[in-house]
This record gives sequence, C-alpha cells and structure tokens, in this order.
Amino acid sequence: MAQNYASQLTHPVFKVVSKYIGERNLEAYVIGGFVRDLLLENPSKDIDIVVVGNGPSLANDVASILRVKKVTVFKSYGTAHFRYKDLDIEFVGARKESYDSDSRKPFTETGTLQDDQNRRDFTINALALSLHPSNFGELIDPFNGVEDLDKGIIRTPLEPEITFSDDPLRMLRAIRFATRLDFKIETTCLEAIRKQSDRLDIISKERIADELNKIILTKTPSRGFKLLQSTLLLKRFFPEMVALQGIDYIDGKGHKDNFLHTLEVLDNIAQHTDDLWLRWAAILHDIAKPPTKRFDKEVGWTFHGHEDLGARMVPKIFKNLKLPLDNKMKYVQKLVRLHLRPIALVKGFVTDSAIRRLLSEAGDDIDDLMKLCNADITSKNEFKVKKYKNNFELVSQKLKQVEEKDRIRNFQPPVSGELIMQTFGIGPSAEIGIIKSNIKEAILEGQIENSPEQAYELMLKLGEELGLQRV
Repeated sequence: MAQNYASQLTHPVFKVVSKYIGERNLEAYVIGGFVRDLLLENPSKDIDIVVVGNGPSLANDVASILRVKKVTVFKSYGTAHFRYKDLDIEFVGARKESYDSDSRKPFTETGTLQDDQNRRDFTINALALSLHPSNFGELIDPFNGVEDLDKGIIRTPLEPEITFSDDPLRMLRAIRFATRLDFKIETTCLEAIRKQSDRLDIISKERIADELNKIILTKTPSRGFKLLQSTLLLKRFFPEMVALQGIDYIDGKGHKDNFLHTLEVLDNIAQHTDDLWLRWAAILHDIAKPPTKRFDKEVGWTFHGHEDLGARMVPKIFKNLKLPLDNKMKYVQKLVRLHLRPIALVKGFVTDSAIRRLLSEAGDDIDDLMKLCNADITSKNEFKVKKYKNNFELVSQKLKQVEEKDRIRNFQPPVSGELIMQTFGIGPSAEIGIIKSNIKEAILEGQIENSPEQAYELMLKLGEELGLQRV
C-alpha cells in the first residue's frame, strides 16, 4: 500500500490545486525538494508543482483563486512562478528531456509524470505526492527514494553516467546535497563523476560558483571540498586550492598539508559565522603558501610573504570564479593580508603601539579578523592550542582597552590637509603629506594622544622643522 502524507499537506495552496484539478480531472503533483524535506522533517519554503498538461495555465488559474496578482511566466521553459504569503510556488508541465553533448540546455517535449521523474537528478528529488482528491497525499516513489533517504544515500534515478553527462552541473549538486544532508554518494555515482569530471567545463562559472557557495555555507563544508577534490572536480575550476594539497620532506622535515589545514580553519569558522565572505577569507587565507614555499636548513619550511601574495591573488581568483569584484572581494583581500598580524601578537609581547596599528588597518573588520585568526589555531598539541587561545583572549581584551582609550578604529589623523595649508599659507605640497604621516605615526606609537589639540601642537612643531611660517 502506498504511503500517504495528506495530513502534512495543510497549506491552502494544496487544497486549492486539489479542488481545481479534481473538478477538471487533471493530474498534478507536488514534487522534488519540498517532498524530500517534508520526509526529512526539514522546513521548506519552495514548492514545485508538476502538472500533466499546461503548467502556466494552472499557475494563472490557481493564482487568481488565491488572489495573487503577479505571476511570472517563462514560456520557453513552460514554467510559471508566484509568491503566496511565505512560499515560492513554481508550476511546470510534465516533460521529458534529451540533451546535446555540448550543452546542458535540454530539448523538451510534453510527457507523463514518469517522464518527469526520470529526468530528475537524484532519487530523493524524484519523490512526488499526488494532489488529486481521489488519492490526495499519496506518495509516488518509482526509484525507492524513501529508502535512499532512510539510508542517507545520493543516487541517480537512471544510469549515473547518462544523468551527469546530460547535465554536468548535477555532479556539483550531488556533492552539495551530500554535504548539506550528511549523506553518502553511491559508489557508482562517485565513479561516474570522477570519470566525467572534464564535462564540468561546459558549465558556466556563475553556475559553478552558485553551487560552490552553497557548499561553503553548509554546517561542515570540508566534506564538500574533500569530495570535490577526490572526484577531480575541484581542479576544473579552483586549481589554486588543489595546489595546497600534499606534504614535502627534506632532511626529515615536513610541513603540514595546507589543503587539510585550510579545511580545518573553514570548519572552525563555520561554527561561529554564516557570513559567506568571512568563510571565503578562511578558504583563501593560506592560498599563496605553494608559491612562497622555501626550505631553510636552519628553520625548515617557510612561507614568507604568503599573506601579501595571497591578498594579491584574491582578485584573480574572484574574477575567474565570477564572484563579485566589489567591496566583498576587498573585504576578503584585507582579511587575507592581515591574517598573520593578530597571531604575531599572540606569540610575542603585546604593545599598545602594535594594537593601535592593527586597529588602524583592520578598521570595522577587526572582529571578523579575530574570528579568522582564532579559527586558524589548528595544532594537534592541546597544550599549545590552550596557550594560544588564552593569549588570544588577552589580545582581544587589549584591543578593547586601546580602542576605548584611543579610538583608533577607522583612524584618520585629527589634522586635515586643509588646516595645514591654512595655518602655514601654503598650497598642495609634499610637506602636507609629511606632516600628516608624522602625526599619524606619533599617535600610533603613543607619543601623543589621538586628540585635535595635541595633534595641532605637533603640527606647528613639524611645520617649523620643515621651515614653514605660520600665518
């Protein structure tokens, strides 16, 4: 006997669709992610309804009954969409698909529910619930998707090589679902992904980045990256990260695997923030270690300057992945460039001057920088980690104390170039930059307070030393 979930289809849209298709003897089903999440007891705001017939026509009529004014129709895809209260509802006519090898855009034709389920990416996304009054809520599960949900398996309805070759984006979706749901990808599917990894090259970077960002935003994103690496997909679009993998030994001295270390940092920071760009900073913080790697007989492996080179690499990586090149990129770039600074303070004696300089450079991003650096403590030595964490807390307290006292965050010298010109009766010149720079240094070094009065007095003194006359 088929399972029935009528008691869980309580939203008004289901009742309206059911009554409408019952009166006209049509077939319509709620299908895909909503059904999957319903069975997993996860809340979902996206409803996909497939009708054996005209999807946009049903969407318009249902919207009219629900008094929804705006319906968006995509004629070329045979779909329609509208929002109702807190839900996104999409209607599509059941169809079957065929593909050209050079494109993931399918040729479509009208089909049955079975045709529509055959074209779905995974068994757990092919589940459907009938909306017809005669069997309302009845589960249609031709590929044992419920069993795969129970076992935690990602599997394709048809042969995986066909499914992934038709639309290579499904390879990334398999990894995304496995990461998000903490499922395993069936062995034959994993092998098919590895075998056809080069097919990903026909997918646009924008679509790849969209799937990658969804993986990054999961609870444990390292799982996704390990799958991307083992299936050879990662090197198709993010070779800089693949280059982090591996350990070299010389004279018995090795360095840590920077790929695995980066994933530890990413998982650490994922416990404390859902900010996508802070997570990207964790991914890229050591990205320049491979090109800066050197071996020194005295100290072993070094990566001098990897923070600066890494910051310079960020724009190219963002551009290649079609990520935004605006303030989000600059934010990531800043955190990559500064990520060693708090750690250097943790290791050594913390001076007010060093704290002021860090506050001045980090500005409003200082708290995120501290989160990143805290996540970067990944030693297997528990005593070392505890010591670092304790020292880190001292640095955090010192940051608060200095900021309260000196107001250095987003620091601008309290003497403007205009005031200097007015005071000494000069126009734009090198002397203005010299005076402002010296005042800033004096404040950061604690030689004077961050106050207009003391800065003005120093300005007069510096002007005199430069041979300027006060007017």
